[in-house]
Amino acid sequence: MTDQQIHIGLIREEKQPQDNRVAFTPLQCQWITTHYPSVQITVQPSPYRCYTDDEYRAAGVPMNEDLSHCDILLGIKEVPVNALIPGKTYLFFSHTKKKQPQNQAMLHTILEKGITLIDYECLVHEDGQRILGFGFFAGVVGAHNGLLEYGRRRQLFNFKRVHECHDFQELITHYFGVKLPPMKIVITGSGRVTAGILEVMGLLAVKYIPPEEFLIIDYAYPVYTQLKAGELYLRRTDKTYSREDFHAHPELYECKFLPYVTCSDVLINGIYWDKNIEPLFTWNDLTKDNFRIQVIADITDDRNGSIPCNLGDATIQEPVYGVNRYTRERTAPYEKDAVTMMCVGNLPNELPRDASQFFGDQLMKYVFDELLKKESQMIEKATITHDGRLTDRYAYLEGYAKGTGSTASAG
Repeated sequence: MTDQQIHIGLIREEKQPQDNRVAFTPLQCQWITTHYPSVQITVQPSPYRCYTDDEYRAAGVPMNEDLSHCDILLGIKEVPVNALIPGKTYLFFSHTKKKQPQNQAMLHTILEKGITLIDYECLVHEDGQRILGFGFFAGVVGAHNGLLEYGRRRQLFNFKRVHECHDFQELITHYFGVKLPPMKIVITGSGRVTAGILEVMGLLAVKYIPPEEFLIIDYAYPVYTQLKAGELYLRRTDKTYSREDFHAHPELYECKFLPYVTCSDVLINGIYWDKNIEPLFTWNDLTKDNFRIQVIADITDDRNGSIPCNLGDATIQEPVYGVNRYTRERTAPYEKDAVTMMCVGNLPNELPRDASQFFGDQLMKYVFDELLKKESQMIEKATITHDGRLTDRYAYLEGYAKGTGSTASAG
């Protein structure tokens, strides 16, 4: 760790729709400045942040609109081009490494302004696992929303919306005494998102059933099954699964999900996906009489991705829409011939205080010391631009950043 004085700024989130999360909570800022005397933290005021300006002031954290004195600026979402300060080091989720078209101008401006960009998404442990993310809370909110929409569609039960709760603890107390009717829920995935989904299943006493039993038995109480990648995808040639091979050659694998569309009421989708992976089902499957799923909570949320009837993002305020199984058109959420779709890209923002605290905790544990070093392999691997130049690892973005190369759809 360096003894040189380092000034860190927490920027105000200005991307629309409004995001309320922050990289460090007031108490985390207080802890850092107590244990790292060489570090000073300044917070840019915000009327929207989940932790108020007064909470930061009460923790002894200075507030200032002007962060030009800071060396390192921490945000969460992409920064609007007019808010980027030249010559600074920024950390946020830039969503540029897949050449997402909506962020092309931002990366171009970052290069023009001589900025160093370190992308949270690219910070990984030695084994390649991502360090930072909000997946757990995306899973919690997505599972809650999926069950809520099934209850509303069938007029069987109702929940408070997550964003109406102060924090996760209030949400948990909302579940006290809730008794769900019989229903069958199929969950895909095994990562952080799925951990959040399973948390909600546990809180609501939904019983786990092994996949082979789930397929053939009906129950008098709510049940779920979980399908990990190895149960969903098998090599066409020898019917085996290897994680490394699947990620390297997904086109060689076929999806085995289809039987579950005939016996499930709700699908909560948290599986990894890219454009070379088969979807869970097809548009034609949707038109068949035995397609039973009525509500899909697509937490993975890839438009036309693992769920072909994902027609794009909804919002936290209006998180659902319907998709007609036959015409493929967007409809009202609960129409008879429609599947109810819950597709929201910023689900963790419904629990912003808990999500921020969790994120800041991981940032302090695994990244902060590395960030303060003069040289860090972890930080170097996550640095997309350095002083306004693309690093060697991300040189493939040159055409995209300059507006001369092709762009891919957002992942």
